[in-house]
Amino acid sequence: MNWWWSRSINTAQQNIECCGTHQSYQNVGLVIGVTGVVGNSLAETLSSTDTPGGPWKVYGVSRRGTPVCNIAKVKYIQCDVSVATDAQAKLSTLEDVTHIFWVTSAFDLSTAKCCEINAAMLHNVLNAVIPNASNLCHICLQTGGMHYMGIHKSIDGKLHVISHDPPFTEEMERLENIHNFYYALEDVLFDEVSRKPSLTWSVHRPDLIFGFSPRSTLNIIGTLSVYATICKYQNIPLKFPGTKAVWDSYSNASDANLVAEHQIWSALCQQGKNKAFNITNGDVFKWKHLWKVLAEQIGVEYVGFDEVEKIIPLSELMKDKGPVWDKIVRDNKLVSTMLQEVGLWEFADILLAKGTSRLSSINRSKEHGFIGFRNSTNSFVYWIQKAKDNRLIP
Repeated sequence: MNWWWSRSINTAQQNIECCGTHQSYQNVGLVIGVTGVVGNSLAETLSSTDTPGGPWKVYGVSRRGTPVCNIAKVKYIQCDVSVATDAQAKLSTLEDVTHIFWVTSAFDLSTAKCCEINAAMLHNVLNAVIPNASNLCHICLQTGGMHYMGIHKSIDGKLHVISHDPPFTEEMERLENIHNFYYALEDVLFDEVSRKPSLTWSVHRPDLIFGFSPRSTLNIIGTLSVYATICKYQNIPLKFPGTKAVWDSYSNASDANLVAEHQIWSALCQQGKNKAFNITNGDVFKWKHLWKVLAEQIGVEYVGFDEVEKIIPLSELMKDKGPVWDKIVRDNKLVSTMLQEVGLWEFADILLAKGTSRLSSINRSKEHGFIGFRNSTNSFVYWIQKAKDNRLIP
């Protein structure tokens, strides 16, 4: 594991300075959304013996409880944080927590209801933990590159994307007259920390996340790998279900392990506190290149973009493929999943068929001392292999 500080730090001393602990040099992380793509990476990273600020004690919260891929050092807590009484009962007893890592969301294409649900979830957690965890010192809030974009649905039901002019920088103002639950989450965070001056915070805005999770529907690599696997099973070529503009444009990605490292950096280092940061791999990619990589990794026939053929969205292509996926799972003895658990087709459609250029600047992170990076193509291959190793796909 690589750690990307611009200067060496004494992690034990840094831990004392951050959290006021004495001699134990142990931090206690509470990961909300531990079964998601970044939550899974945070659980593994915090549990590692060489992670700065450690040894870490890790609580992992998810609605389902113990995940399919169990990490032995993590204490898993089943809790529906959208229910205030459940959050209070399960989380108020965690008096030793020093850091909260918020890496979950209720995703519903940025409707007003979605803003309400996500804000309530974060409020429920902070309301349960802050009054009871006397050593709590920092809260990491993960949002994303959609901070700079908005989605709205027209009367005819079609989704439309509005956006700042990229490259996106953290100084950009919020977009007006849109429902963006990232804004709602920030408002809850800022309100809560204002009541306890000793608390610090950081907001992390990854772009498209490359990572692994057995059931997270916001896992784009899992979603596309499942689509490619179905194409292979049905002996049809892997067609790109998006536009020529997206096929040819430059895009950013954020490796889930890199995002986890970025959050731990901000949790421990003074330069990373009380600021919002974009976090991407530091390079760019084109889908026209990664699509061939996807075909090679899954072993399905690759075809280039056909400008004549009509684009059929993934949500349309996959609507009747549940029985096909069930048979693939049985025949290959995969982790038992339903198709709707491993693929969020509307999310992929927005990304590939309605997406626009969405490059983010990471200068602020670098200027404040975090210089981590990933090769996006290597990251793409790594996480596909991770899905194979964990029997999500054949």
